[in-house]
Amino acid sequence: MGLKLHGSKFSTCTQRVLTVLAEKGVTDFEIVSINLPAGEHRREPFVSMQPFAKIPVLEDDGFFVYESRAICKYIAAKYADQGTQVMPSTSDLKAFGVFEQGCSIEHSYFDGPASKIGWEKVFKQHKGAGPADEAKVAEYVADLESAFAVYEKILSKQGYLGGNEVTLADLFHLPYGTLIQSVGFGSVFEKYPSVKKWFDSLQARESWKKASVPAGGPPGKPQANGKP
Repeated sequence: MGLKLHGSKFSTCTQRVLTVLAEKGVTDFEIVSINLPAGEHRREPFVSMQPFAKIPVLEDDGFFVYESRAICKYIAAKYADQGTQVMPSTSDLKAFGVFEQGCSIEHSYFDGPASKIGWEKVFKQHKGAGPADEAKVAEYVADLESAFAVYEKILSKQGYLGGNEVTLADLFHLPYGTLIQSVGFGSVFEKYPSVKKWFDSLQARESWKKASVPAGGPPGKPQANGKP
């Protein structure tokens, strides 16, 4: 029985998972579309799978796991022997420690300001919550620039956040990084040469090209992930 991914091809977090499925060469899966505008994520049967009412959820032969980063790690472990080795084995403690450090960097210093920029400049208007608060946007951009100043130091010494090979720690940046570029904040990346080179290389990966341009749908139309 193949995997089922309950989500939306246009959501940032679903695209994160689709990228990893492509990296691992997993083709035996089904996308079960969740209609966010209609509120399907807030009703049964979805809330029995995800009590926080966010997408996506991975279903694997009766087992359910939610939170996109957790799903990605599950996929990387389940298909460890195929595709890109996007997560080191726990048997190599040093490599695994650096990998987890990279994942924590993304979650702690990048995701907050990047997703908040996305909310103000894209999702807020889509939900009819009014125009962007530009003062807040400026604050979030400053936070992101501060983070990238540190990224620049790291990436000037190694190719990727988790070492010299691409891992989930890098791929996790793609949905929101691409989104904020699309709404006029590409200059945040361009200020830092090593950061720009790194992110350009991630966007050039075939896995992201597949995940970010859904079949039958226009690119550049991301959805929030069920946020109220």
